[in-house]
Amino acid sequence: MKKKIFTRREFMTALTAGAGTVLLGNVIDASPVASISKEVDPLKQVTLGKTGIKATLLGMGTGYSGYNRSSNITRAGTAESVIRAAYERGIRFFDCADSYGTHPFTAAALKGIPRDSYALSTKAWVNEGGIPEKERPDAAVVVDRFRKELNTDYIDLVQLHCMTNGAWSDQHKRFMDGLETLKAKKIIRAHGLSFHSFDALKVASESQWVDIMHMRINPYGANMDSKNPDDVIPYIEKAHKSGKGVIGMKIIGGGNLRNDSEKIDASLKYVLGLGTVDMIIIGFEQPEQIDNYLQRMKKVLAAI
Repeated sequence: MKKKIFTRREFMTALTAGAGTVLLGNVIDASPVASISKEVDPLKQVTLGKTGIKATLLGMGTGYSGYNRSSNITRAGTAESVIRAAYERGIRFFDCADSYGTHPFTAAALKGIPRDSYALSTKAWVNEGGIPEKERPDAAVVVDRFRKELNTDYIDLVQLHCMTNGAWSDQHKRFMDGLETLKAKKIIRAHGLSFHSFDALKVASESQWVDIMHMRINPYGANMDSKNPDDVIPYIEKAHKSGKGVIGMKIIGGGNLRNDSEKIDASLKYVLGLGTVDMIIIGFEQPEQIDNYLQRMKKVLAAI
């Protein structure tokens, strides 16, 4: 029998009914969402869609508050140490972007570690603004620079960054075709996009070009493409069923939920229980946060 994917309203009703509140040490037993696994290991290996790219269920994002080639961890001077700490704790997926400025720090943090033991994801800014230069060279030029900055012969995933309308596949066809050529040459293993609009999301879920997509998802509609998560869920399902890899981001609402322990656990439970999100990324700023989320996820997964 197919398990029911509960709506956001049904999920929130279950959370708030009686004493059914999600806490770090007191996770409700009855999950209103479909189970993705019987395992409780947040570092278990997952495969992103049909790409063959392996990652851990929990990955590290390097771009919290990222813009103009900087992010919180680059501005704090902690990027290299936090990325290295994530690897040492077992995380094997690192999400970068040109606009975060984290390529050289990631390369330094992972220096000397076998390249096939982790996956690298990055994103190219092809819209106006976002990075200092006005020029937007072809994909081959941009990705060659990325490889040098990351000190790697190949990149697992390169995405178009922050698509904001449904016409992205027409507007950026030149760059998309370039990434397709790079994939055929095995310079990259997969391509896709992240998006910041509901129209862009809908097009991405149906696009045959998209191998992997970043999906903004949490049960509160915080910093999402729709304030109602129930609008988003069908497109996540469509993407997943078509064989696309789905990476969940903004699980903590872009930081909006970071000081609310109950909502953090509720969001983890909701997203991990959907059954259509392959992995999630969190923008860690301190090693202690990594430890905290590993423990949270173990408790949440045990209750799903």
